[in-house]
Amino acid sequence: MNDGVNGVALAVFILFFLAVTVMGFLAARWRKAENEHSLDEWGLGGRSFGTWITWFLLGGDLYTAYTFVAVPAAIYAAGAAGFFAVPYTILVYPLIFTFLPRLWSVSHKHGYVTTSDFVRGRFGSKGLSLAVAVTGILATMPYIALQLVGIQAVLDVMGVGGGENTNWFVKDLPLLIAFGVLAAYTYSSGLRAPALIAFVKDTLIYIVIAVAIIYIPIKLGGFDDVFGAATKKYTDKGVGGLVPLEAGQWTYATLALGSALALFMYPHSITATLSSRSREVIRRNTTILPLYSLMLGLLALLGFMAIAAGVKVTNPQLAIPQLFEDMFPDWFAGVAFAAIGIGALVPAAIMSIAAANLFTRNIYKDFIKPDATPAQETKVSKLVSLLVKVGALVFVLTMDKTVAINFQLLGGIWILQTFPALVGGLFTRWFHRWALLAGWAVGMIYGTVAAYGVASPTQKHFGGSAKEIPGIGEIGYIGLTAFILNVAVTVILTFILKAAKAPDGVDETSPEDYTADAGDPGVEVELPPATAGTSH
Repeated sequence: MNDGVNGVALAVFILFFLAVTVMGFLAARWRKAENEHSLDEWGLGGRSFGTWITWFLLGGDLYTAYTFVAVPAAIYAAGAAGFFAVPYTILVYPLIFTFLPRLWSVSHKHGYVTTSDFVRGRFGSKGLSLAVAVTGILATMPYIALQLVGIQAVLDVMGVGGGENTNWFVKDLPLLIAFGVLAAYTYSSGLRAPALIAFVKDTLIYIVIAVAIIYIPIKLGGFDDVFGAATKKYTDKGVGGLVPLEAGQWTYATLALGSALALFMYPHSITATLSSRSREVIRRNTTILPLYSLMLGLLALLGFMAIAAGVKVTNPQLAIPQLFEDMFPDWFAGVAFAAIGIGALVPAAIMSIAAANLFTRNIYKDFIKPDATPAQETKVSKLVSLLVKVGALVFVLTMDKTVAINFQLLGGIWILQTFPALVGGLFTRWFHRWALLAGWAVGMIYGTVAAYGVASPTQKHFGGSAKEIPGIGEIGYIGLTAFILNVAVTVILTFILKAAKAPDGVDETSPEDYTADAGDPGVEVELPPATAGTSH
């Protein structure tokens, strides 16, 4: 590992960072709205993005700096089991094709900004809406922290910030500066900033991966030597070869399936979706987003290359940045580091906006100030987006990085428990609101307790997301087991509550709302009473 500062790489990194910073602030003037003081404008970009902007925004949202660092790091450390991210992204797009257009339509019709808005409107339950909102915020916080971990990994490899004995403020100053820039332009420009920067981020990532997949194997003697070195390492470590061991196949399959179900439950995924201007934009995006899965497969191969290149790091998260440092000329290493750094800024901005929208609409407006004006909502959301980022920064600076990673895994378990209320509600009103809330609670409790009992070499609790599946005896993804329990409780209690004629809540939606498009006659955003008469 480089003991000094790589000046050339750092200069290139700073150049790109400054460029996207300027773009972030200029984004406030991009497609400037007549009335900027509404969540539709600040938090959803005016619901105006077309196919390509939405594609880059969703790609920037889902394929983050942590993805860039962690997927090949998993391959580097654990072998082919790390490839689970590829099949799960293949599974997810046919899945979202079935429900995202319906969510966009009903949200456009009724002015919903968050998933909790929809759940409240569909089931007439502020309690269920609150549960979904709190889950979304809790699951998003460690996810934002991991974006900062990705930036920190790049800075460490470039030698920025000094060694372990350096004063903490000096060591973390570059990360604090990056955080300050992110917070400032997100506050100023809202969702328009990451939408504009996503173009730069994805272009850089595609260039870096295209070069890496050709240039690095040539330097290492070809793919035969790359795969040979990887096979030898995995065999020596007893973790299998280029395919997962039989004992880990249940874990691999359940983790891929559970992750596919959970991905578009995250608030930031929905925020990017609702920012598009039509139902057809969403449908087109579900057909072209799999291009990112191809990129992800190529990205994962970098883990094999790190092994063949003899990269030695104590933290696997540093393996790919160190590979770039070792193999690329300094100037192109700077480009690669910029791709990772900018790849952190885009999703972190969207995630903080999404979490802030949840708090504002489904906690502040529903329970604290029901008569909040659009301007007040926007102000609160901007402030909360700052607080969310501060919380993520504190998380990164005060806790071990493996803790951040494991809490993100816990967040995946949690967010999956909102699937029955959200996706189920998009297709049927049969589920009872109290049954959905009880099922959510069972899934959350089981998932949290089960994850608490998983140990790892570095920590006693929350050491992973896989455990023995009750009744089957195989090791599987805790989130999927919790989800099955959630659904079972929901279905059984729905039968019981309907038989007892428990009050079912008022559904403010109608069947035609779920297939409406922006151009359909009479399909305009319906404003809630507090916002009536104002421009969205």
